[in-house]
Amino acid sequence: MVTPDPSFNYEVAQKTQFSDQIMSKDGQNMFRIISDVQRGLENLPLQYVYAMVFAIEEINNSTALLPDVKLGYHIHDSCALPSWAMQAVLSVVGGDSDPSVPLVIGGSSSVAAKILCRILGPLSVPLMSYTASCPCLSDRRQFPTFFRTMPSDIYQAKAIAHIAIRYNWTWIGAVIANNDYGHVAVKIFQEETQGKGVCLAFVETLQRENIVSDARRAALKIQASSARVILIFSWYTDVRELFLHLENLNVTDRQFLASEAWSTSGNLLQNVATSKVANGVLGVAIRSSPIPGFEDYLTSLNPSHRPDNEFLKEFWKNKFGCIPEVTGAETLKGMQLSFTDTTQLRVTYNVYLAVYAAAHALHSLLSCPTKEVSSGSNSSTCDSPKHIKPVEVLQHLNKVNFTTPQGELLYFRGADIPAKYDLVNWQQNSQGSLRIVLIGRADGLDLHINESAIQWSTGSHEVPVSVCSESCPPGTRKANRKGEPLCCFDCIPCAKGEISSKNDSLNCEHCPTEFWSNFDQTACIPRQLDFLSFNETLGITLTTVAVSGVVVTTAVFVVFLCYRQTPMVRANNSELSFLLLLSLKLCFLCSLVFIGRPSVWSCRFQQAAFGISFVLCVSCLQVKTIVVLAAFHSARPGAGTLMKWFGPGQQRGSVCLFTCIQVIICAIWLSLSPPVPQADLDIPGLQITLKCSMVSVVGFCLVLGYIGLLACTSLLLAFLARKLPDNFNEAKTITFSMLIFCAVWVAFVPAYVSSPGKYAVAVEIFAILASSYGLLLCIFAPKCFIIILQPEKNTKKHLMGRSGQK
Repeated sequence: MVTPDPSFNYEVAQKTQFSDQIMSKDGQNMFRIISDVQRGLENLPLQYVYAMVFAIEEINNSTALLPDVKLGYHIHDSCALPSWAMQAVLSVVGGDSDPSVPLVIGGSSSVAAKILCRILGPLSVPLMSYTASCPCLSDRRQFPTFFRTMPSDIYQAKAIAHIAIRYNWTWIGAVIANNDYGHVAVKIFQEETQGKGVCLAFVETLQRENIVSDARRAALKIQASSARVILIFSWYTDVRELFLHLENLNVTDRQFLASEAWSTSGNLLQNVATSKVANGVLGVAIRSSPIPGFEDYLTSLNPSHRPDNEFLKEFWKNKFGCIPEVTGAETLKGMQLSFTDTTQLRVTYNVYLAVYAAAHALHSLLSCPTKEVSSGSNSSTCDSPKHIKPVEVLQHLNKVNFTTPQGELLYFRGADIPAKYDLVNWQQNSQGSLRIVLIGRADGLDLHINESAIQWSTGSHEVPVSVCSESCPPGTRKANRKGEPLCCFDCIPCAKGEISSKNDSLNCEHCPTEFWSNFDQTACIPRQLDFLSFNETLGITLTTVAVSGVVVTTAVFVVFLCYRQTPMVRANNSELSFLLLLSLKLCFLCSLVFIGRPSVWSCRFQQAAFGISFVLCVSCLQVKTIVVLAAFHSARPGAGTLMKWFGPGQQRGSVCLFTCIQVIICAIWLSLSPPVPQADLDIPGLQITLKCSMVSVVGFCLVLGYIGLLACTSLLLAFLARKLPDNFNEAKTITFSMLIFCAVWVAFVPAYVSSPGKYAVAVEIFAILASSYGLLLCIFAPKCFIIILQPEKNTKKHLMGRSGQK
């Protein structure tokens, strides 16, 4: 345990040379106790020792920090055993040390740090650790005297979580140590990624006592899982065993995320199996920083210059194979040793910072700008620097705020300094071995990464993909799979009229009424107005049929006009026949009004024209039927005066009366609640139909109902007169024509209601044309056939012939 001892024999006026008391070293697997010479020394922990010594000597030579004060130190070794650490601490803060030290730098492991805090807490002696990272040590209620220059594991777990979020890794496997280090880290990782779309595919634990079986189980899980990114929070010895099993299983395509416990492990980098499995490892490491002059200091070390330094003698003997009594000709310069390697000072730099933090606290205490009086004492600390109390050092450590020689601002927030990490990447060199490359830094939760410097597990600069389900593109929504994590989902296409404009949308949004979804369901676009146009195929076809009807009707009109003196034309009430042909022509023409872009006046005119034209047509048929019935019934005895009630004037009046009723209905309807052009937004689709909307359905029903009433009456009368004994009984043709007429309009109603958009208009036009052609062909085709092709039958005698007579 490295313990800079600020009460170690210093004088205010002058510095007294202190001999180094390097008894032993504390820390997990740092170096062995001196008495165990067969096991030898470890290079890096020895470097930590001399980082402390270098910092103390640097401070002692400073004229700005602790001037006229000389720092000394004791170094003890716990050999990674908490009980030994406890014994060492008691020896320096208890009665064995005179005077007792007011500050301890040590507790390299979190377990040791907690034990030492329990001992030092009641004595108010600060404990400053350079590697203990357990988040539990940040609890000031339990550990009010604890400080550290190593960030809490909370921050490295958060930093790794933000790396996963940054690269869209949503399906991650985790292998953790089966202790607080692993369980707390994975808990923090899950909390930090909650709601960010990141899921853990599995969590496997490694127990050191069962490391072989646990590592094999974890390796098989990694092999079987679809997760391509694996997070490992464990010690490097556990990771080495895991990588051996992965190498045996030939699993070499996983991207590993490393915690600081193994991200810079030289043992793993030098392992052959590791180079096959761990290429591209991305890890969080203890931040590194250069210490100017430290490399020259280490290479200049020589036992001949420090004859009382047992650690240095042992190290010299191991490296040069000579007895400790050397001449001083041996040197460490030019030797490739981890002890003298200062390219990446991590824990070493933490030790260096710990010494400076202690020195600045002492400097603040001894400066005594306000001449504070020590608690429980009548003398000022400034007047009696030899009697520094631990509680005073503790108070000033809480207020430490200084800039290190490297230009870094250092202060404590409770037990912790601001969290800073290096981000490292394991890359293969030209010889195929792995090396650590610095690719960025984490300052708290801010990541600064040089993307182009990263070499991924794929061996390229392409970021690996690790997802349970591929991202849902715009135009789809995520649908979670039952019983599976949120990261596992299906992509369901948005319904028509709905969109999703972002990746991984949870819901599809309905487009506004005036808009509709595009083909890809990714954006709402304005709906296009659609109507039955003269330019489209359907419009052209209907127009052609309507115009053809007008032409045929006109041709029949011309034939009847030319043969108006013949019995066929005269016997069928030529005046009503011409009026009927005129009304049929109007029926054909009114269908054209329904084609084209609806406007206010076209909507009003088309229904009025339709209603009046057909009433005029059906009225003519009804009057013709009545005349036929009256003519035959007038031949009976006593009925000679019947025809005087159905003369030409009465016939014209009847037609006019029936038509005027429809005119009145239309006038009332169009004046109170006329049809208006309106887009039919209720029908789904990109195209919306602009049509004449029936604001008053009652008015439309009255118009149709009145036509239907006249048609049914005509059908009934014609049916009654169908068997009257004439060779050419017009009631028969009227019966057939009205049957067709009624059938067409009965079928029209359901077809009109069920037809979408402009096709409803087409159905109405078709009904108009079909019923008009039915009337035209049934009534006038037989007559024209006789007039043109069988003129011999166009005689009064033939027309008046009785049934059964030759």
